[in-house]
Amino acid sequence: MTRTYNGWDELFKREFDKPYFAQLKSFLVQEYATKRIYPPKRLMLNAFDNTAYEDVNVVILGQDPYYNPHQAMGMSFSVPAGIAPPKSLLNIFKEIEEETGKRSEIVGGDLTPWAKQGVLLLNTVLTVEEGKPNSHKDKGWEIFTDAVIKHLNERERGMVFLLWGRNAYEKKQLITAPQHLVLTSAHPSPLSAYNGFFGCGHFTKANEFLQKQDKQIRW
Repeated sequence: MTRTYNGWDELFKREFDKPYFAQLKSFLVQEYATKRIYPPKRLMLNAFDNTAYEDVNVVILGQDPYYNPHQAMGMSFSVPAGIAPPKSLLNIFKEIEEETGKRSEIVGGDLTPWAKQGVLLLNTVLTVEEGKPNSHKDKGWEIFTDAVIKHLNERERGMVFLLWGRNAYEKKQLITAPQHLVLTSAHPSPLSAYNGFFGCGHFTKANEFLQKQDKQIRW
């Protein structure tokens, strides 16, 4: 039986058939066979499995997966149930509480409830070697995720793009359609959160935009 991809089929078929993706796939087969790679192979496309193309309301763009054991689950900033939230995620929760006056509805660090509401938790690179951040940079993933952003940009219904940090900001040029809202700030990492992430107001602004479509995210 042919697998379907939650409304992403048109994009995936187009990209999967390109030479760069064949090279990426070959690289990943070797990496998973010989090294400890995150997330687990079955969760590589987890962001798309949890958020259908037509349902995307917000895109939160991360860099690459967590590189420590048990953390990466195929969705940017999210960790599985039972795993302590990393500091960047704790800062995200702190900003939500400062903006809204109440704590995030997320229990622990698993952001699947956001994904089910149409928050696409996308990393620009979808795999990483244990203990080596950016180890799968420039292997082809960026071509694929750029195609994802361009595909979303073409959708008629507007969505919100949250671009945190320099790597995410560089993708702003791909989002050209006027129906979308693009919000940028510093990264929520402890190294940069006080340089503009705290006080950014992104979660409130996103919902103000979505309310015009009778939608909102329960952060």
